[in-house]
Amino acid sequence: MVDHGGAITVTQDPYRILGEPEHDGLLIIGDHASNLVPPDVDLGIAAPELDRHIAWDIGVAEVAQLIVSQYRCAAFLGNVSRLVTDLNRYLSDADVVPVQSDGLDIPGNNLSPGQREERIWRHFAPYHDRLTAILHNQRPALILSLHSFTPSLASRPEERRPWEVGVLYNEAEAPSKHAIEFLDAAGICVGDQLPYSGKVLNATMNRHAEANDIPYIGIELRQNEVDQPAGQERFARILTEMCHYVSEKLGLGLQKP
Repeated sequence: MVDHGGAITVTQDPYRILGEPEHDGLLIIGDHASNLVPPDVDLGIAAPELDRHIAWDIGVAEVAQLIVSQYRCAAFLGNVSRLVTDLNRYLSDADVVPVQSDGLDIPGNNLSPGQREERIWRHFAPYHDRLTAILHNQRPALILSLHSFTPSLASRPEERRPWEVGVLYNEAEAPSKHAIEFLDAAGICVGDQLPYSGKVLNATMNRHAEANDIPYIGIELRQNEVDQPAGQERFARILTEMCHYVSEKLGLGLQKP
């Protein structure tokens, strides 16, 4: 695989595991934590495009690494660009292998059905199979689903995204409502189901958290808040404290940060 900037470790797997997952612990999940593209995949786009938000969730890998280094927990991170396969989708979704993102065509993803199936078999399926195994063998007390969003979309430049943090959820609302309470009290500009709704886009958490009755918090960080070390350190601290607050509210028993 090729590192196009910012990723921490390169492996041949479509996932990386930081720390040791523990039963009744905290597990961070970052579906879009990498912009890596396998050398045999040609997306047909210019290399600088892989540094943009369309290729990955900027800042997520660094924030996750900081939390794991400072707090006893683990992180399960996607290790392939969302342009290769979007790990936070259902297999039935057309954009599980996207042919366009924020106005940019991805010509290398105009695949035959057989090629699309092979792409999914190589990258999407192993990621979710390994996560399923972790949740079965080391069931966490709480999942922190970590994503980031661009301050503005090239395709919708008029759209304003003022929130520093968005909190997303689907049917399981209680952990995220407590997270919003904490973030509000901390003076964070927080969006409840913004800049998009977990009722619409929540595939990984629907499949792995809600279906298994595991409490989770879906977090979206605005990318210009976490694209530099100072912001990454700030939000690593805030999110660690937030998870402990939610744990106390729900009686989950996570250790103090």
